[in-house]
Amino acid sequence: MIREVDLYGIFVSPLLLWMVAALLVCGAVRRGLGALGFYRFVWHRPLFDLALLVIVLGAIVALIPL
Repeated sequence: MIREVDLYGIFVSPLLLWMVAALLVCGAVRRGLGALGFYRFVWHRPLFDLALLVIVLGAIVALIPL
């Protein structure tokens, strides 16, 4: 069972912390893809960014040991 993380008396779900980490990683990846001009080949950028966030979050959750 996944337990909550205690942040100064406030219990936070680990998924929220993993989501923050995924957002930071996604931001760096999006900047890199934008600098390379990759988004010229993407049909729907917001949908692509959402899929990228889900993939990065899934990778983070899979790599973190429970």
